[in-house]
Amino acid sequence: MSTHHRRRVGAVRPSHLMFTSGVGALVDLPNFSVLIRGLDDWNYSAVEGNEACGPIAEPRLLGAVRAIAGPKVNELRPAPWMDGIDTDPTGSASRVGVPTMPFPSWFRCTACNELAALDSQVFTFDNSKPRRPHDARFFHRDCAKKKSGRPLAVPARFVLACTAGHLDEFPYREFVHSGQACPKTPQPRMQMDDQGGNLGANVWIRCVSCDSRRNIRQAMGQRGEETLPRCRARHPHLGTFDPAGCGPDISLKVLVIGASNQWFAQTLSALWVPETTGSELDSIVERHWDAVSQLPVAMYQFGRDNVPAFRELARWSDEEISGAVERVRAAKQEADDGPEEGYPDLRTAEWQAFTAQRLADPMDDFALRRLDDGVPAPLKGYYEDVIQAEQLREVRALVGFTRLDSPDPDDPKLVKVAPLSRDKPSWVPASEVRGEGVFLRVPEDLLAQWEQRVTDTRAMRQHREAYEQFRKNRYSDRLPGKFDPMAYWPGERYIALHTLSHLLIRTIALECGYSSASLSERIYAGTEEDPRSGILIYTAVPDAEGTLGGLVSQAEPEQLVRITRRALRDAMRCSSDPLCAERLPQPPADFLHGAACHVCLFVSETTCERGNRFLDRRFVVPISDPELSLFPGAP
Repeated sequence: MSTHHRRRVGAVRPSHLMFTSGVGALVDLPNFSVLIRGLDDWNYSAVEGNEACGPIAEPRLLGAVRAIAGPKVNELRPAPWMDGIDTDPTGSASRVGVPTMPFPSWFRCTACNELAALDSQVFTFDNSKPRRPHDARFFHRDCAKKKSGRPLAVPARFVLACTAGHLDEFPYREFVHSGQACPKTPQPRMQMDDQGGNLGANVWIRCVSCDSRRNIRQAMGQRGEETLPRCRARHPHLGTFDPAGCGPDISLKVLVIGASNQWFAQTLSALWVPETTGSELDSIVERHWDAVSQLPVAMYQFGRDNVPAFRELARWSDEEISGAVERVRAAKQEADDGPEEGYPDLRTAEWQAFTAQRLADPMDDFALRRLDDGVPAPLKGYYEDVIQAEQLREVRALVGFTRLDSPDPDDPKLVKVAPLSRDKPSWVPASEVRGEGVFLRVPEDLLAQWEQRVTDTRAMRQHREAYEQFRKNRYSDRLPGKFDPMAYWPGERYIALHTLSHLLIRTIALECGYSSASLSERIYAGTEEDPRSGILIYTAVPDAEGTLGGLVSQAEPEQLVRITRRALRDAMRCSSDPLCAERLPQPPADFLHGAACHVCLFVSETTCERGNRFLDRRFVVPISDPELSLFPGAP
């Protein structure tokens, strides 16, 4: 809803507002585009008491959000909405929504090519059909070329952006006069003539007052950037200019409305999992830290009899309580030493829940079932454990966004993140998805032996060298101090697990009833100090209950054997072979995959957690050297 015109101008799915075009992003409507305004302007007063718009409870995720977005964040909230818009399009529900503003504010008449800003009063807004908000439009009221009717005015389709997250209008008047004022008048009339063509933009900007002309091509490319003014550090979604300004070495780039790199979401997600015994004990110890930490182990029996805090610890032995005290003390010391590098760890609790010897009792948001007879006999040696996740709940939160460069999935400091609000936010947008999944655990000894075989091979060395060069190309000039190009290397086993995940996703999608774009993955590869070997494939269908049972059924013994055999068999060949099978990342190409392509391994952007990077069939099946493959033979 536009807060200026107080009219609905369109509708998008709640997930769209978070992951495709959220705060600070341009949303293309049929006749113009709008910018989603900052959290300061979102209004929940009309939906107070509506449970659907109330805070989403996920303590683990909230703690991680605070580490990124600031300690003031105390709530995760969905976008405000109210039911009833279909029955009464002019009622109270029509005044509830996410605030927007027209952007860019320069428009062009489609009949006479008049180019002007909205505040010039040249264009008028029309949104008179409450049941057809998509018909909202701007029109040129006094067009000289239109004898009848009102010609449509469309946005002048160019904006400026920089890697610091700033966005601004294109300076048409300054551009056409090469940075000088018009010699005829301080407020000249402008025209934009789009002549089309297949060699890039061919748009002429003309000053009607002095007849100066320039083509927009002169503002594009590396040479064009030198002709553009310095970035004004504008955040139009907040209505402010960054007080710190913009760096002198950061240049503006011309973007076209609809460009995919004008906005990238920085998000965190977590599965709701019940507290394990260890985490529950740690939570109680932390809650009663002052009382528990002061007593030595020899005094615990005294504490049980005389200290109220120890009543909640009756289920645990002295040794378990002592271990929890040491863990909490270490965590507090680590927090005092400074924030942990990278993103907060949200996977450990999930890994513990999926790999527990005794699975948690079924709940509404989390229900796991281990196969009655264990791993099917033909798959012994391929999987160590198979878990059917009949109920899952994933909560996702938006903590910031970037422009031109997407956020690094491991290091939040490498790309400048733009703010969601003028001050540190007290809440961030979030959404929850309920679904189902399949958890597969690869035998640890199998992975460990494979790692020993491939770590020093030429193929794996080229993957590591490509990762090093990839980070140098993008990030070596962004961090102060010493730059470690191999920081956050996911590890050899991640490539194998990630590749196996993609093979299974592509095969499962053919049989489970969900499209591959409706599935998502979580890879549990761990670190050298804490190795893990799990894959979770689950439904990630937003705004719907993704629990049709079709995915869980694929973990039944007969189906799982068939799917695994087919996935590994299909990985042996690709219609792009031998080019695909022989591919390895190496200069001058700049990619992070080996024997992988759209035909055999790539999946949709919403499915893969690493943007189709770190994939290579040769590390799973023997397409070249059998010693490189995790599974030399088919089940």
